[in-house]
Amino acid sequence: MSDLRRIALGLEYNGRAFCGWQTQPGGCGVQDVLEAALAQIHGGPLATFVAGRTDAGVHATGQVVHFDALNARPESAWVRGVNAHLPPGVVVLWARQVESDFHARFGALEREYRYRLLMRSVPPAILAGRVGWVHDALDVAAMQAASRCLIGTHDFSAFRAAECQAKSPVREMRRVEMTQEGAMLEFTFCANAFLQHQIRNLVGALVWVGQGRRPPEWMAETLAGRDRCRAAATFAPDGLYLTAVRYDPRHVLPESPLIP
Repeated sequence: MSDLRRIALGLEYNGRAFCGWQTQPGGCGVQDVLEAALAQIHGGPLATFVAGRTDAGVHATGQVVHFDALNARPESAWVRGVNAHLPPGVVVLWARQVESDFHARFGALEREYRYRLLMRSVPPAILAGRVGWVHDALDVAAMQAASRCLIGTHDFSAFRAAECQAKSPVREMRRVEMTQEGAMLEFTFCANAFLQHQIRNLVGALVWVGQGRRPPEWMAETLAGRDRCRAAATFAPDGLYLTAVRYDPRHVLPESPLIP
C-alpha cells in the first residue's frame, strides 16, 4: 500500500451527455467513462471517489475526484492522456498528487453550486440544456427576501428528494445570492454539503415566490414545516452547475473555472 499515489483531479462536464455521475450498468455515468479512460493511462483499473454525485442533466465546472494509483504517471498524463480517451462532454482540467489523507468527498469543507435561469417568453435554443427557463420575468427582490431564512444550520427535509439517502437532513447553508444580467438570473448556493435535489427544490420554491404564487414569508414557513409535500416541484436540472469544492488549504489544489 505504501507504493500507492493518491491523485486528485478537477473535472468539467456537460451533464446532458450522461445519466449522472454514478456508475450505471449501461456505462452511461461520468464515473464509467472516467474510470475507463484512467485505466488506459494507468495500465489497470482504478476506483474513483467524487466530491458530489451529480444527477442526470446536472453539469460541473469544478468537480473533484481522487483515486489511488499503483503505477506512477506524470501529472500531464492524467490530464492530456486521460482526455484523449474521454468522450465529448467531459474533460480533466487539472491533476495533482495529494497527501494520503486527502478525500474528495469526506474532506470537502464547502461546496458551491450555481443555477442559471433564463426569464423570457420563449425557451432557449443555443443554451438548451444549459439553463433553466421560465416564460416570464420574476420578482427578484421578493425572491431575495424569501431566501434570507435559508442562511444558517437547518433541517432541510422540505427540500430533499423522497429517495435521498443522507443520514441527516441538517445542512449549514453559508451563502445564497441572486444576480441578474438582462434576462439571465443566476443563483449561487454555498453549504458544507447538500441533500439530493436540495438546490433544484429550493430554486423551484423561489420561482414560486418570484411568480407571486407564494409570499416571501412562505419560504420560512415551508422550511420550518419540514414537509416535502408542501413545497414546490423539483426544478429542471438543466441550469445547475457544481462550480467549486473547497478543502483545507494545505492541499493546494487549483481553482477550477466558473461557468463559461
